[in-house]
Amino acid sequence: MIKTDILIIGGGPTGLFTVFEAGLLKMKCHILDSLAQPGGQCIELYPKKPIYDIPAYPEIIAGDLIKNLLEQIKPFDPSYTLGETALKLDKHDDGSFKVTTDKGTEIQAKIISIAGGLGTFTPRKPNISNITDFEDKGIMYMIKDPSEFNDKIVVIAGGGDSALDWTIHLSKIAKKVILIHRRNEFRGANDSVASVQKLKDLGKIDVITPAQVSKLNGKNKLESIIVEVDGKENQIVTDYFIPLFGLIPKLGPIKDWGLNIENNAIKVNNSLDYQTNIEGIYAIGDVNTYPGKLKLILSGFHEAAVMCHSAYSKLNPGKKNTLKYTTVSGIQGFDGSKKVAKKSQLSKID
Repeated sequence: MIKTDILIIGGGPTGLFTVFEAGLLKMKCHILDSLAQPGGQCIELYPKKPIYDIPAYPEIIAGDLIKNLLEQIKPFDPSYTLGETALKLDKHDDGSFKVTTDKGTEIQAKIISIAGGLGTFTPRKPNISNITDFEDKGIMYMIKDPSEFNDKIVVIAGGGDSALDWTIHLSKIAKKVILIHRRNEFRGANDSVASVQKLKDLGKIDVITPAQVSKLNGKNKLESIIVEVDGKENQIVTDYFIPLFGLIPKLGPIKDWGLNIENNAIKVNNSLDYQTNIEGIYAIGDVNTYPGKLKLILSGFHEAAVMCHSAYSKLNPGKKNTLKYTTVSGIQGFDGSKKVAKKSQLSKID
């Protein structure tokens, strides 16, 4: 059983910043996310997309924003459960909660902060009749461990940032990488498109456009794919096929927790603290709704700060909390010493 003060469901920008605000108030956080790494859409869908409405940053790349947030929360040492989805909610007599994931992990928390962005993500699958036969047998919709592709033949399908970024990254370790897209034009960042073009020109990857995968072949695992190009079918031997066509957001099992839902978003009391109809459960960021809601990262940051001060009052009844500016108080970790976070050891996002 994992025990924490605040369980944050969702590891995107709003969820990560919640750790910082909670840490200033000496509250411990645990982050639960269905994705394999923190960062939410910023990492999974558009790690190289520029963002222009973060205060003090005229422009910041989405992946860099996540790196900075992870660096910012390091002094507060959050714990993580990644690659798992919140499934079941139980409320105890003392007002605390137990959340059980789809993999059986149990997390006990005094406060729950749902910061799930647009919800859990399910992969958008290509229309191939037997694709489910090869799932986890050569078909993958998300990449969790790049080392799995060492010296392997990998086919990636897609035209967005994820497809381009993983093509670039895996070209360094795979035996061969083939990128397939149904159009000649790619939707990703210009520098990523240029990098893929350079790798193609150098003969380090193959790019097939316009084309699409129509059939999968193999016995106990994927052995080859059929690609349609100009009405003709071509067979390509491969170890892996990774269709990266984006992710479909859904609230998932959370929608059955008894929360007030409106248009696939969770209704909250925005006049006070962004609490839901269940006391002790808050919803912040894009996952919530209220009159005048703006779906901006900056709005989520504000909601996180307000929510944490409300949570502090619930966890410390009768204890007055005085707001202190960090310019005066500095940043203290849980060991009581002031800390300056060192350079993160996160993996490079190409």
